[in-house]
Amino acid sequence: MSAIRFDQVSLQFAGMSRPSVDQCSCEIASGQLVVILGPSGCGKTTLLKMVNRLYEPTSGQIYLDGQDISRLKVTALRQRIGYVIQQSGLFPHMSVAQNIAVVPKLLGWDRPRIQARIDELLSLVQLQPAEYRNRYPAQLSGGQQQRVGLARALAGDPQVMLMDEPFGAIDAITRSSLQDEILRLQRQLKKTILFVSHDVEEALRLADYLMIMQQGKIVQYDRPFNVLTRPANDFVYSLVGADDMVRQLSLLRVETAMISDRNRLSLTQSESPTIDRYDSLRHALSLILKTGAPRLTVLDNGAPVGELTLEHIRDSASLASR
Repeated sequence: MSAIRFDQVSLQFAGMSRPSVDQCSCEIASGQLVVILGPSGCGKTTLLKMVNRLYEPTSGQIYLDGQDISRLKVTALRQRIGYVIQQSGLFPHMSVAQNIAVVPKLLGWDRPRIQARIDELLSLVQLQPAEYRNRYPAQLSGGQQQRVGLARALAGDPQVMLMDEPFGAIDAITRSSLQDEILRLQRQLKKTILFVSHDVEEALRLADYLMIMQQGKIVQYDRPFNVLTRPANDFVYSLVGADDMVRQLSLLRVETAMISDRNRLSLTQSESPTIDRYDSLRHALSLILKTGAPRLTVLDNGAPVGELTLEHIRDSASLASR
């Protein structure tokens, strides 16, 4: 069953000449990190905010784990969904610990459980509990605030996370670090994440799937590798920079281009150099050229999960004939 399903969802605000979201249909599998990508005004944030009913659709339905969310109480729905926004959205008059405790308190957790969860989450986002739990947001850097915001969104252990350009107001170095953090946490926690971004490099780096929006419509929903090599139209081609694939090799993960079908994997796999599934295709290309190996064995936690050849990388870089 899909974690989130949009069924012909539209929203037209009063006084607007066209819908902000226009007949969007899409199914998002559990545990996927989906980046909603598009230019300003394309409807990506509006679509995101309909999932936790900050906006109500004009028509169509949204389902969470098979349930029509319009039939759920708003408070109960939002307690099941983590929400992270730009500039963290922390309550300035509350300490870090108090901010993280908001949802667990609403869920009726007892004090020892809440305190244990606060320390667990601060450690998870790599902030020492003893050092940070009693600080206030104004005493934190922008990156630290976003880490606390992420911890707060995870506090009730939701299976679905909504992230609305969470790193948009942060400097490039801190932004890259927080992207690393999201990838690390996602490998560990396997949440279903909808992540709004207008930054193509960020989207390619983070996404299991890309949802490309244009003028309120979903124009392509696919893995980053397929979006780059088979863009749905000229708009998508231009948006993702599909003509600059060599640069994109540093952004695409090995897993996006590898063969994972066990029936197709090479019998000589054990003799091949190895690479982690989360490494970049640029690293993979360098390894193939350095070793002269015809293929790489792709590993996940030390176990083989696929293989990658120069042909796969060439295809991903659109160097082969289209």
